[in-house]
Amino acid sequence: MNVLYFAWLRTKVGTGEESVAPPADIATVGQLVDWLKARSAGHAQAFADLKVVRAAVNQEYAGWDHPVAAGDEVAFFPPVTGG
Repeated sequence: MNVLYFAWLRTKVGTGEESVAPPADIATVGQLVDWLKARSAGHAQAFADLKVVRAAVNQEYAGWDHPVAAGDEVAFFPPVTGG
């Protein structure tokens, strides 16, 4: 699984992209976030307040209950606003 981090999430995690192999029981975006939070203090800080984090799976906006699989690309970013 390829995980992408944008904006301040990239800064907190310390990288813009990483390839991860979560355990087989990780089935949703929310479960992936919980697993990522345990990887490092930076990950924990990036996902401390999920109200200010959005996700996309394979370049489509996704909720925390959206399914994820081994070959997916999962991106995390702050809310996007227009103006």
